[in-house]
This record gives sequence, structure tokens and C-alpha cells, in this order.
Amino acid sequence: MDHQPKFFENLSGAGKAIGVLTSGGDAQGMNAAVRAVVRMGIYVNAKVYFIYEGYQGMVDGGDNIVEVSWESVSSILQVGGTVIGSARCKSFRTREGRLQAALNLVQRGITNLCVIGGDGSLTGANLFREEWSGLLEELAQKGKIDAEAVKKYAYLNIVGMVGSIDNDFCGTDMTIGTDSALHRIIEVVDAIMTTAQSHQRTFVLEVMGRHCGYLALVSALACGADWVFIPEYPPEEGWEDTMCVKLSENRARKKRLNIIIVAEGAIDCHNKPITSEKVKDLVVQRLGFDTRVTILGHVQRGGTPSAFDRILASRMGVEAVLALLEATPDTPACVVSLSGNQAVRLPLMECVQMTQEVQKAMDEGRFLEAVKLRGRSFENNLNTYKLLSHRRPDAELPKTNFNVAVLNVGAPAAGMNAAVRAAVRVGITEGHKIFAVIDGFEGFARGKIKEISWGDVGGWTGQGGSILGTKRTLPAKYLEKIADQMRTNNINALMVIGGFEAYLGLLELSAAREKYDEFCVPMVMVPATVSNNVPGSDFSIGADTALNTITDTCDRIKQSASGTKRRVFIIETMGGYCGYLANMGALAAGADAAYIFEEQFDIRELQANVEHLTEKMKTSIQRGLVLRNENCNENYTTDFIYQLYSEEGKGVFDCRKNVLGHMQQGGAPSPFDRNFGTKISAKAMQWISKKLKETYRKEGGKVFANTDDSVCLLGMRRRNLVFQPVAELKSETDFVHRIPKEQWWLKLRPLMKILAKYKTSYDVSDSGQLEHVAMLPKEAETGAI
Repeated sequence: MDHQPKFFENLSGAGKAIGVLTSGGDAQGMNAAVRAVVRMGIYVNAKVYFIYEGYQGMVDGGDNIVEVSWESVSSILQVGGTVIGSARCKSFRTREGRLQAALNLVQRGITNLCVIGGDGSLTGANLFREEWSGLLEELAQKGKIDAEAVKKYAYLNIVGMVGSIDNDFCGTDMTIGTDSALHRIIEVVDAIMTTAQSHQRTFVLEVMGRHCGYLALVSALACGADWVFIPEYPPEEGWEDTMCVKLSENRARKKRLNIIIVAEGAIDCHNKPITSEKVKDLVVQRLGFDTRVTILGHVQRGGTPSAFDRILASRMGVEAVLALLEATPDTPACVVSLSGNQAVRLPLMECVQMTQEVQKAMDEGRFLEAVKLRGRSFENNLNTYKLLSHRRPDAELPKTNFNVAVLNVGAPAAGMNAAVRAAVRVGITEGHKIFAVIDGFEGFARGKIKEISWGDVGGWTGQGGSILGTKRTLPAKYLEKIADQMRTNNINALMVIGGFEAYLGLLELSAAREKYDEFCVPMVMVPATVSNNVPGSDFSIGADTALNTITDTCDRIKQSASGTKRRVFIIETMGGYCGYLANMGALAAGADAAYIFEEQFDIRELQANVEHLTEKMKTSIQRGLVLRNENCNENYTTDFIYQLYSEEGKGVFDCRKNVLGHMQQGGAPSPFDRNFGTKISAKAMQWISKKLKETYRKEGGKVFANTDDSVCLLGMRRRNLVFQPVAELKSETDFVHRIPKEQWWLKLRPLMKILAKYKTSYDVSDSGQLEHVAMLPKEAETGAI
């Protein structure tokens, strides 16, 4: 985009007062949003007020509305729920209540409100805004405020952020709290699976979602559940028989456990509720299986926010303040939301109307329409779940006589197994034979290749690492042997799941096509690496899990530093030359600085950071956290920075260092990685099927593909999943440092600095345009899962 960057320095909040409140049900990540609003507001010289206990506090006034400082929001980033409290408020629904609230705001000069809550809270805020001038006139008539105040505070600006674990708000991919709720559900499912396996049990899990099946659907996709009940997509007539047949078939295939997930608002096609107890009784009566019910309840709202929710909420909070500064009397109340990895602004009432449309469609039995109204992301989740969970009988499967090989290349990344499972199952459904290659290209050359069946990949979604085995070895030195294996096993297409080595490997294989016809087949790569350094994709499988590991560790370290006081920790993260983990980890953990290769730094900057921390130790926040990417600078090593800080901080603070190492590659995959891996891999296999049909030559009876567009990388670009020929990605790649030349997340770098109290310039060219809901390509497969 060749636009002139627009910087927010020109926007000043001087003379403005912003009130921030959380309302409705609590959600993890609300505190991160509150923190970002407060710090960004203070950064632009506005006054910021906490409004405690939601609208109730606004009506009650007094100590419920308090001006806050930078330090007021210290140490809340990692806390679940909301520290400023939330309450359901009856009095705000009356005009008298709103009149009192208006008086309380005007007395403090607050005419900008940032509301974090669900659709009910946001609708209330919009009504308040519409009535504002009338309320002020009434207050003036009653002599509670003077005519000057009516003129001075004539307009109320409102920006909303959606905090709701249900992800039930249209227009935004992910609401604040959804990802964390999925973390809680998946932790429970993983734990239940081990006990269910021991006893051959069936478990019925009830998850939240009175009107929206998002949590149930995505957790079913993430754990490979046998059956899921959601309000938007009730089962067909006779579902009882179908479900029982499927459960008993799974048992017959030696599957030792069954998981059934029920959303609390699940219904049948006659709008009658389907409860977890009803499902349990059915299984026990018809099949006699040992069945247990687990109702997750408020566990889903609890716990610490995930890295995704902290970053999402921090970005939204900053965006909300920018939206308030730019608002005019004519701007409609807006919500800041996420589409793909882009922050967008949408008219609040358009989103609310669309959200209500979904409920209306469900009430009237128009279920297919309800699914469509939820957006493309929801629809894709549902279609992928249907594709992967129900195996069609062999007689119904097409037979293509194509053989597709799947392999992992590079370092292990959490979510690789979910991607392999999706590839195998979609491939079988499309009628191909799927071959699994053990130990990457090296194993391929040695003939470690075997056919893999539907049942072989059962239970793989929650497994970390790489079950197939993976190696960093590139194919160049084994070309002849790999070509032999492709010929012997009659391999017609390749799917490679891996990191930068996988990308280099595909470039080498496509270059070898001139010499070996065996490589003239469709090949696709799915990016999977904790470093997130693959060109052509904004996200790669495994990076989210690594980011959560880093964030959890930083939380513990911060706790230790808070206890000892006056201590600074220097933490080294992985990533090769790519600073994604260090930068995003710093944003999610509330670090003071992050050193990365992409932004060169010198001794003066190190000195400035030390001085910044020295100043910080004079405040009530007596601890520091600094992240350093492993290859950010060959001379300024972790040891060097540690020694420099120790020397310069003498008498003010002491230092400790911590190298996180390989723990970042391990662990159970996060919900995001399981789902991103599943969806992107399913899409890649469908592309292979399409290419096989296009490149099959009847006369020779074989597949022949030698064009650039038959060797692709499937990546997430801004708001869409895109297939890109690897040959075209060469120009976008820095091969020496193994990173893309341009990386989207560098735009978020100033965000981290602002929230850590550094003066910096922040390019806001991308924000600021109010979009409309209908226009939004609700693909955004990412940001959302």
C-alpha cells in the first residue's frame, strides 16, 4: 500500500476525559483492555476514569468514578475477570437512572465512554448516547447543571469492545475471552480423555453457550469429539439412532472412549432443548455404555487470559482510544473488532442488529441461515467438523486411484499432528490413498513410508510434537532416492507440513523437476513452526502454543520479581532471526523491552532502557521484564545484556537471566493451533484433489504437473487463506536470515513500547475507516480460529 503513513502524534487528548467500564458477564482479557485504554489515554494526555461496577457505578457515582494513573493498571494484565467489577444494572434501564448517570459524568467532564461488554451492554450505551442531549437539557431545567455545561458537554462519544466468552457477536472474528475459555475447555477435555481411556467410558461434556454454539463447535473440532450439539445446527430427525450407531461403530474399531459435547443452549429441530442428562440417559439405555456427565460451568470464565486474548484486548484498547479521539458528533457509536489480523471499526448498531438476526433465524427454525449469519469462519468450522468426524462407509467413498504422501519437515511444532489428522481424513474422504512418511525427507529417501488409515490418526489433535517424526534435512542430497520412492509407491502428490526447511525443500524439489519426472506432481506446504518465520503466511501452526508457553513463564517470573522487589529479569526466546515470539511475548506479558533482529539497536538504546528501568524503580512498580530474541544481535548476547544491566543498575536493581529453550517447542497444542492446523490442512488436501484432477493425463494414465502454480504454500494473509506458488515467494524472502522481508507484526511494535511508557510514533494508517458489517469478508480464518 503506497499511502502516506498517518501518525497519531497529531491526535491529542488534552482536555478530554475518558471513562472506562466493564459490563455484563466477565471475560478473561477484559483487564488487558482496561489497561490499554488507561495507558493509551494517559499517553495522549487525556484524563482517564475507572467506572467501577459497570452501569451501576455510573448511576451511583461517588467513589465509583475515580481518576486513575499509569500505575493503577499495573499487574492486571495476567488477571482473569475484571478488576473494576461488572454488575447487571436495572436502574440504568430507566430514564431516571440514565439521568443520574449523565449528571455524574458531566460533573467530572467525561464525554467519552469506552464500554467493554456484550451486545446488551453496548445497546444500552448507544441508547444513552442518543438520549444524551435531552438528558442534559432536563438536568439544566432542574437546575442541576448550568447552560454553559450543556454547551460544553453537548456530545457523548462511545466506543465498544466486545468482551464475551461465547463469541456470539456478529462483525468480529473473536471476542475478548473466547480463546481463554477454549483453553479452559481443552484443558478439561485433555484431562478427561486419560481417565475415559482407562475405563472405556463415554463422557458428555456441557459447555457454555446459551444462544451460540461457537465454544462447543470449536472445542469439538479441537479434541476430535464424536458428536456435538449446538443451537445453530440441530441434529436431523432420528438423530438418536444415528448417534448410537456411530458410537458403537467407534467402539467396534477399538476406540476406548467417546466424547460428546453439548452446548447449554442445544436444541433439536423442533426447538426443544437437548440436555447433557438426556444424552447420557440415551447412551446408557440404548448401548449400556458406562457414561458420565461433566458440566464445566464457570470454570470457562475463570483463569488467566491466554496470550491471544491479551494481545487482542491490548490492540482493541489502543484502537478504542484512537477512535474516541477521532470521533465527531456525526460519527456513529462504533465497536473496535478484529477481522483476520486487522483491527477494524464497525457501526455498533449494525453489529447488534446482525447478532439479533441470528437469534431470530434460530427461533423461526431457519437454521441454515443462522449458520450463514454467524459468518464464514463459523460455517467453515462446522463444515470441517462434519468432514472429519463422520467416516463414510467404504462403499460410498469415491475411488480416485491417486496416492498422496504426507510428511513433517523441520523442528517439531505443536499442532502438526492435528494437521496430519485432517490431511489423512480429508484425503480418504476424497477417495485417495494416503501414505505417511516417517522422519521427513531423510526417512523418505530410506523408504520409511506406509499407508495410513482413518482410525490410525484418532486422538491425534491433542498430541504435541510430531508423531510421524520430523527432521531438518533438506531433500537436495537425496533427490535420486526420493524419486525412486515416489516411483515405487506411485506417489501422485505431496503434502509437506513444516517450517522454513519445508519451504526450502519444496523449492529444491521443484528445481529438480527438469531432471526427475517423479517430482512433476502437485505439492503443497502447510506452515508449521514455532518461529512463525515462513514467507507467505502471517501465522504458522505452533507459534500460538509457543507464545502461551512464553507468556505463562513470564507471568511466573514477574510474580517472583514482585516478591523480591527491585529485580529485572532478562529472558531469551527462540525464533532464529525472527522476532515474532519475543515481540508478541513482550506485548502479552507486559514487558519493558524486547530486543529483536528486525529492529537494530545499539549501546545507546540499551543505556536508555536501563535509565527507563531506573526511573521505574522509583515508582510503586519495582520490577522489570526484558525479552531478547536468541539471534537479535551476535555481540549483544543475553549474557552481555545481563552483565550491562547488572553493572548499570548497581544499587538500584539487580538482575537475573533465563533462557527458555526447547520448552517452547513442546507441550499440548493450544486450541488455536489445533484448529488452525485442522482447517488449513483440510483446505490444502482439497486443493491437492483439485490439482490432481487438472493434471491427470488420460493418454499416459499419469499425473504430470510442472507449472509454478502446482507447487504452492497455503498461508494466512491478512483476512484470507491464500495458495501462493513458492517460486513467487522467493522475492519476498531473506534467505540468509530465514525470514520474510516484510512482517505484519512489526506494526504492533510501537504498541508494546507505548504500554511500557516509552515515547514512540505509531502508524495508524490502517485504522480509522469505519467499515460496514455486510462488507466484511468474514473468512478471517485466523485471528479467529
